[in-house]
Amino acid sequence: MYTYTDFDEAFVRTRVAQFRGQVARRIDGSLTEDEFKPLRLMNGLYLQLHAYMLRVAVPYGTLNPAQMRQLAYIADRWDKGYGHFTTRQNIQYNWPKLRDVPDMLDALADVGMHAIQTSGNTIRNVTADHFAGAAADEIEDPRAIAELLRQWSTDHPEFQFLPRKFKIAVTGAAHDRAVTKAHDIGLRMVRNDAGEPGFEVIVGGGLGRTPMVGKVLRAFLPKADLLPYCEAIVSVYNLLGRRDNKYKARIKITVHENGLEKMQELVEARFADIRDGFTGHDQALLAEIEAAFAPPAFVTKPTDGYEAARLANPAFRSWSDTNLSAHKAEGYAIVSISIKKHGATPGDATSDQMRVMADLAEQYGHGELRISHEQNVILPHVHKSDLPAVYAALREADLATANIGLASDIIACPGMDYCALATARSIPIAQEIATRFDELKIEHEIGQLKIKISGCINACGHHHVGHIGILGLDRAGVENYQITLGGDGTETTTIGERAGPGFSADEIVPAIERLVTGYLSLRQDADETFLQAYRRLGMEPFKAILYPREDKANAA
Repeated sequence: MYTYTDFDEAFVRTRVAQFRGQVARRIDGSLTEDEFKPLRLMNGLYLQLHAYMLRVAVPYGTLNPAQMRQLAYIADRWDKGYGHFTTRQNIQYNWPKLRDVPDMLDALADVGMHAIQTSGNTIRNVTADHFAGAAADEIEDPRAIAELLRQWSTDHPEFQFLPRKFKIAVTGAAHDRAVTKAHDIGLRMVRNDAGEPGFEVIVGGGLGRTPMVGKVLRAFLPKADLLPYCEAIVSVYNLLGRRDNKYKARIKITVHENGLEKMQELVEARFADIRDGFTGHDQALLAEIEAAFAPPAFVTKPTDGYEAARLANPAFRSWSDTNLSAHKAEGYAIVSISIKKHGATPGDATSDQMRVMADLAEQYGHGELRISHEQNVILPHVHKSDLPAVYAALREADLATANIGLASDIIACPGMDYCALATARSIPIAQEIATRFDELKIEHEIGQLKIKISGCINACGHHHVGHIGILGLDRAGVENYQITLGGDGTETTTIGERAGPGFSADEIVPAIERLVTGYLSLRQDADETFLQAYRRLGMEPFKAILYPREDKANAA
């Protein structure tokens, strides 16, 4: 893992001291809220529906045990004993007091963390595949590239006041677990005909009120050209992007209005202008960073205990079937820890749970943890012989829910329980859906199903790319939930199609139940997933299940 240098330490401490003074002036009235707003946003501090919210960056989703324990300490010391992990691989604290925020930032700096550029019209936290460095299908660990981009973008003098916020995602694997096609820049590692690793560069993806799938700007870009090419893209956007209308300010609109060919022409021209200015220092820095991401010292030992535990304990077998993924090292597995217990708030972890996960990473996981964009926590390197002990500890901490990728593993934004922008509740709906499927005991029969819910059109819950997406809106003061079907956030990214009229808060859970149980009768066999069935059959049979009375009325 990357460790802060003396320069990093000094930079972050200076920013904290600067913000401490700004907070003091806000509290004594020297700064108005309007004057303070841009200053707090530069430091990740939002004013939500009921209180301030501090968003902390977890770069490319990677943490060590000391950092996770510090997040737990902060939750206990200055919040309400929990944190909320987000779809940007960050953590949010929903109840800090303004006077305490500088102390929280100082505590983060103690473990090499900060909240810089987690808000504002700048380049946000660079995200990555949460299985990076461990996945069996990986070409290379992309986190060194993500760290290079993080260092380049942090406090970059040209890109602090972009037309709108800007998000970059990186993956080094064939299977896209980073939703790269829904980002302003998506980077997918590929090999050229000579077998050399480079990147497919995708631009102009995004969700929100105008969802768009990113377009390929370059089919293959050598690794050595990546930083100047990204700088060229953001430079072109900074000049060309609209500032007259914030709803048309994202790069996806810039690409749409100007066309991909013009964007390619402008980016390539800018790239040619600046490429020689990158004299190799970036590659020397990348080599240093790559050394920090050397693989752990994997061990070789028998896995008999794991196999025996699977045979002896049905609950452990169920958990291992859903929550483990293939690892590149023989004898190892990737452990996904669900923080989506049925009926719980998706993405919330208590301070005690954070400490348990830190302890497990330290004892069994080579000192690494990851946060996924799906709001779960990952132990990327666990030997199979240690899995029974890991499972037992997780179960004791209420973290052993066997539902990764299933119906109750729901992505949900904070919605109207916290967010000032939300138009409907997300958390209670997610909780009710998860609880209902637990009551029905059919999640494992249903198989892979990604349900995502957003409480407004900003789509922080990624509902557009859910197999089943739910969008909460306000209709004349009443919550109304629209359903979209067929979305996908992988390498075959697709924006879901709206099924029809929305449902009230009382109707939405029965509608989802009707939809999913109806799918069971439509699928060809037990191996055909919901998404596969939808792609084979199209909208109509699913719409008939969702709106049965409407179909009967039309038939009459």
